[in-house]
Amino acid sequence: MRIEKYISDLLYRYQCVTVPGLGAFLARYQSAKVHQTTNAFYPPSKEISFNGQLRTDDGLLTKHVAQVNDIAYEEASEKIAKVVRSWGSKMAEGQTISLENIGDIWYNEEQKILFQPSDHVNYLTSSFGLSTYVAPAVTREVLKAEVEALEEKAPIAFTPERRKEASPLLKYAAIFLLSLSAGTIGYKLVERDYNNRMEVAQQQAQEQVEKTIQQATFFDTSPIELPAVTLELHQADLKYHIVAGAFRVEANAQNRVHELEAKGYNARLIGVNKYGLHQVAYSSFADVDEALSYLRKIKKDETSDAWLLVD
Repeated sequence: MRIEKYISDLLYRYQCVTVPGLGAFLARYQSAKVHQTTNAFYPPSKEISFNGQLRTDDGLLTKHVAQVNDIAYEEASEKIAKVVRSWGSKMAEGQTISLENIGDIWYNEEQKILFQPSDHVNYLTSSFGLSTYVAPAVTREVLKAEVEALEEKAPIAFTPERRKEASPLLKYAAIFLLSLSAGTIGYKLVERDYNNRMEVAQQQAQEQVEKTIQQATFFDTSPIELPAVTLELHQADLKYHIVAGAFRVEANAQNRVHELEAKGYNARLIGVNKYGLHQVAYSSFADVDEALSYLRKIKKDETSDAWLLVD
């Protein structure tokens, strides 16, 4: 069985896919970027990494394999374990395992798993259809330098001509243009002086306002009491659930919630799954790392049957 296909399918939807006995593949959001040397534009994507310490089965991969192949959960778990043992034997012999569309894994000298991600697939669904684009480099104009080079090679020779008497109309037109230019320059000087005065006045007004604000803020030495602010985390943000069980009868699910609350857990109902079972969670989290840490604690202190559900 090639379980890398199932791992790849789950990476589109989840941030953490654990392979029991091997480790976990983590998908982290990577914003768009530009390569400074090649001018290549890369769209937003998911950066795939590997954590060899997360080896405990959270049920996600096993359940997916069982559903796709229409087999029992235990049979799917055994097939996955068989593949993982085969990978371990090959890596122990110095071989590199190539996982299609995911990357390569191998053992280092300390028998720890190293991982090189593949760049053939973008697992970020919102970037579907976007590909890498290489923009041509901007070519700067060098016309001025070329003209200067031509002037140095081919100097211009002037041919003297007989001077003609200028027309009186041309004289009047030249006088008019000179007068117009002088008026324009004078207007610009007046406008510049006006703008400088306005800038100084605005700066003085701003200093006066800041001084007034400081006086208003620190004149009264008694502290100002501000109303308390309460931040609530919406239930919609809690998408990582540590599942304690699923019940056909809702009353039984409520009884399980009360039992867990009596033990000090922040238990609650998290809805009905596609099989019509009412699911009960020990607790729910907004951060995947907190959820995985809590899952390990539950498996150690309470039961090994707990698993992680991601909405």
